[in-house]
Amino acid sequence: MVDATSPDLVIGVVGCGAMGQGIIQVALQGGMKVIAHDAMAGGADVGTRKVLGRLDRLVEKGKLDAADAAAMKEKLVVSGGIEDLAPCGVVVEAVFEDIDVKRDLFTAIEEVVAEDAIIASNTSSLPIGSIARVCKRPERIAGLHFFNPVPLMRLVEIIRGPATDAAVIEKLVTVGERFGRTPVVVKDSPGFLVNLGGRAFTTEGLHLAHEAVATPAQVDAVMRDCGHFRMGPFQLMDLTGIDVNYPVSMIVFEQFLNDPRLRTTPMHRALYDAGRFGRKTQQGHFTYDENGHVIDPPSPDHATDAAPATAVAVATDNDEALAELLERAGLNVRTDDGSMPIVAALYGEDATGFSARTGIDHTRLVAVDTTGDTSKRVTLMTAPAADLAHRNAVAAAFAKAGIAPTVIQDSPGFILQRMRAMIANLGCEMAQIALATPADIDTAMKLGLNYPKGPLEIAEEMGVTRTYAIISAIHEATGDPRYRPSLWLRRRALLGLGAHQTG
Repeated sequence: MVDATSPDLVIGVVGCGAMGQGIIQVALQGGMKVIAHDAMAGGADVGTRKVLGRLDRLVEKGKLDAADAAAMKEKLVVSGGIEDLAPCGVVVEAVFEDIDVKRDLFTAIEEVVAEDAIIASNTSSLPIGSIARVCKRPERIAGLHFFNPVPLMRLVEIIRGPATDAAVIEKLVTVGERFGRTPVVVKDSPGFLVNLGGRAFTTEGLHLAHEAVATPAQVDAVMRDCGHFRMGPFQLMDLTGIDVNYPVSMIVFEQFLNDPRLRTTPMHRALYDAGRFGRKTQQGHFTYDENGHVIDPPSPDHATDAAPATAVAVATDNDEALAELLERAGLNVRTDDGSMPIVAALYGEDATGFSARTGIDHTRLVAVDTTGDTSKRVTLMTAPAADLAHRNAVAAAFAKAGIAPTVIQDSPGFILQRMRAMIANLGCEMAQIALATPADIDTAMKLGLNYPKGPLEIAEEMGVTRTYAIISAIHEATGDPRYRPSLWLRRRALLGLGAHQTG
């Protein structure tokens, strides 16, 4: 079989659009010879000229030595026909997502490359097994899924099809590393790893808005300030485009046979049907100007002219995080006199359920989320028919202390707990079905989606037992199978093990 470490390894790239150009560039920067092919007349010439232009710009910016760039250019060959791919040890297909086109292409490539050459698809949604089924040697067919823009995104998913030889996967890992990417090995499955794992972040944000628990601006602010995500889910959807993320959500949902964990919302479809795709149409979850800036951005902060509370009663004992938070807000803890706000730190429970379970006066109860980073923002919620004067007084105390209060409707798990528990639970489910190793799941989600931590790392940070308790409480409160705990999470929580524990 082809030597993936050979300095003479030749890489073929078929399809010279945006993704193909990126793959060509990182292959050249990895020191390999590249043969570029495109079925469209002149397509390879246009695509390779753009690659050469990017190399020149890297030289101008001082990020690439001129001599190195010149050497890379010497290693780039434009194919005059598919037969020119014959010397390639690895061919990467990067054409559009049409199964028939890809099958025809793979059978054509097989006719011209050597018996030991590897043929890989950059598909993001089509099963590798469905491509390989028409090939003479399906054992050498695999996925090599890059992320856009390829030169900036460090991740590459190595997709193991049903018939893929283990040696092929090992060699593609080596090739991925030579490209300067971080490879993760993934089982052939709808959405592979990142497109599947990313469903929790966007769809749970949508469900929070669908239930009128919080506004998109509130969800985004909490995920940024308290969860340290670079963007909130609504910002992200508007940036990538509803015309992209809604169809992907539906494809993954349907290919997993309508698993409720992957279900999106009517709001998502309504935006898609209305052509409100986000920044590109200047209308999405937010309204944008021609430069992509939000017009009149809604505030996630609770505005009140109430006098700040100075004393509160506490309904949840021995909670160090709550005690520290109240101290920072200047709220003194007193014995309940029947007239002051009662605060409680809840985990997966809503204010209604807590009040009913404990007998606490729901009209004075102010639930506080102490999870995540509360240095800049804190989330508060109350039960229906609460006396909002108590909530407003507590919110005013936080605002006075420089901690922005986000006030939401009653919800099991607030915003951050629900979002992070869903992300962690889906990550645990990916480990349960052996989609990838726990470590690779975390690596892929951090590199592919810029998560601050991987899903299983989030479970570890929250505490595996607490994560399981939160998702279980949400499941019990809603009765929705969307929130059923993964067996991977359940077993490790019950046994006191870490989320990464295998075997």
